[in-house]
Amino acid sequence: MRKLIIQEWLSIDGYAADEKGSTDFFGSNEMNVDSDQDILEGMDSIDTILLGASTYKLFVEFWPTPQAEKEIIANHLNETPKIVFSNSLVKVGWGKWDNAKLQNGDAVDEVKKLKQQNGKNMVLWGSLSLSKSLLKANLIDEIEIRTVPIILGKGLRLFGESEQIEFETVATKTYKSGMTFVKYRLKHSQTSP
Repeated sequence: MRKLIIQEWLSIDGYAADEKGSTDFFGSNEMNVDSDQDILEGMDSIDTILLGASTYKLFVEFWPTPQAEKEIIANHLNETPKIVFSNSLVKVGWGKWDNAKLQNGDAVDEVKKLKQQNGKNMVLWGSLSLSKSLLKANLIDEIEIRTVPIILGKGLRLFGESEQIEFETVATKTYKSGMTFVKYRLKHSQTSP
């Protein structure tokens, strides 16, 4: 069975975005230079990127454009098929790549089907509402958190209020920038490591 992995950047106080939804606090090249190599290596095990509507809109304005070409993960990210979950969008695209598919309707049912298909793992970036729904439905296998050394004080939390769900720590790393990485796996997950 394919795994679904959430990859998220957070502030020390647990925010995934500021009050306006901006993620500028983790976007500097200095902050991401050494973690981007790890992300690129991890993308070898990924064949599908899942996005919610807001994250899709943010990503499509940057990643499939010439200004993103210098980014180490740009080629792999752009070439990887994407599924955009939205009940408000009517079409999606991805620049010169024809690999973004719009999925209307119940995201939980669709992800259940995707997990049963053959293929590599799937990654979910940003998309806070979608992350919450899929976590509540017990469809998340791993969560990878990169914590940026900043306190935002206010903003949007990754999960907010939810039921208690136990994970185990399977990997940690500290980058030169001060950002930390922790990989968690659902404690009772039946998927392989």
